[in-house]
Amino acid sequence: MTPLARITVRSLPSDPTKGRLMAAGTAFPCSLGRSGIRTTKREGDGATPSGRYRALGAFWRSDRLGRPRTPLRLSPIGPASGWCDDPADRNYNKPVELPYRTSAEALRRQDGLYDIVVDLDWNRGPITKGRGSAIFLHVAAARLAPTEGCIALSRRDLRKLLPRIGPGTIFDVRR
Repeated sequence: MTPLARITVRSLPSDPTKGRLMAAGTAFPCSLGRSGIRTTKREGDGATPSGRYRALGAFWRSDRLGRPRTPLRLSPIGPASGWCDDPADRNYNKPVELPYRTSAEALRRQDGLYDIVVDLDWNRGPITKGRGSAIFLHVAAARLAPTEGCIALSRRDLRKLLPRIGPGTIFDVRR
């Protein structure tokens, strides 16, 4: 399958925490950050950042799922997989091994939201301290409940879309 060049994400006028992800003419319902889509993003604000982002790679829970099909670089999420969310730390907005000396989010979650994760290049080059970390495309919570700033799809829709997301795929996120 040929990777998509572009995926668009737009919030719903009726509910800024929900949206539509458009890929190759198909609309997928998605959840967005609890603060909706914003042009200014700060660590912990719950906003999904507006902009254009590349898919950098993907992670998956190999203890729960078979290896997903994707042209992205794929890494398993292990018991010690984490992501630094401390703006003062030199590894801010990067993967780290847990336990970590400062604040870090565990990627191996019990709720299944990170069973499949696509790493988007928000605040990755260069990294600006406090501008937000761990902006991913991942599995949505029940009833597409808001995220902390990520974009989330149902497990079924994410597995359907993942084979079409490649290193050149651009996510265009706007209100």
